[in-house]
Amino acid sequence: MRRMQEDPDMLEEYDFSEGVQGKYTKRYAEGTNVVVIDPDVAEIFPDHDSVNQALRSLVEIIKRQKKLA
Repeated sequence: MRRMQEDPDMLEEYDFSEGVQGKYTKRYAEGTNVVVIDPDVAEIFPDHDSVNQALRSLVEIIKRQKKLA
């Protein structure tokens, strides 16, 4: 596999001739909510639904603790 002279990270067989520059710029500018979890935590939560469920449970505990205080 030959690399492009202008950019050594790009292979010559990459074809961006029909790519659209800035396709997701507006959506990205509106904000993102990407959260990176550590690998040991990711082993416990296999998907976003399990993470959301755990966080919702934690929210309920926090609300109960605030009512008791």
